[in-house]
Amino acid sequence: MTDTELLEAALIGLGRQRSELEEKMAELRQRLGGGAGQAARKSAAADSVELAPKKRTMSASARRKRIIAATKKRWAEFHAKKAAAK
Repeated sequence: MTDTELLEAALIGLGRQRSELEEKMAELRQRLGGGAGQAARKSAAADSVELAPKKRTMSASARRKRIIAATKKRWAEFHAKKAAAK
C-alpha cells in the first residue's frame, strides 16, 4: 500500500466519522428542541466558509491609557516590595 493509498483511505475513514458526528449533533439538537434550525444553519455556513475573526483595534488614546495604567501598576508593586523589604 503506497502513501497515497493510505492517505486516501484515511480521508474516507475521517469522512465517515464526520458524517456520523454530524448525525449525532443533529439528533442532540432535535432533543434540545432546536431541530435543524438556526444552529445547524450556522454550523453548515461555518463549515463551508471559514471567516477570519474580525481584528479588534484600539485608539491611540486608549492604548496610551492602558500603557499608563500598566506602568503605574508595575511601579506600585515595585515600591510595595521595596517598602516590605525594609
